[in-house]
Amino acid sequence: EAEGDYPTCVKAKRACPPEDCGGTWGYQDFLEAIKDPDHPEHESMLEWVGGSFDPEEAELDTINALLKTIPHDTAGFNGYIL
Repeated sequence: EAEGDYPTCVKAKRACPPEDCGGTWGYQDFLEAIKDPDHPEHESMLEWVGGSFDPEEAELDTINALLKTIPHDTAGFNGYIL
């Protein structure tokens, strides 16, 4: 609803880990690989994630778009809608 009041994210500490990165340990391995050009998986990890990934850059536009999908009446809400 255009006139609706929605929660808005104005600041975030870090980016969300990429989907299917392997949980906490996989994400740490992923970060090590993309930071080190000499890492054996550096190129494949960057290709997998779409070319680049900045762990410090939160995607506020994406976050806020998802927040707008939450219905006002959340009594029957059991997940997000895309």
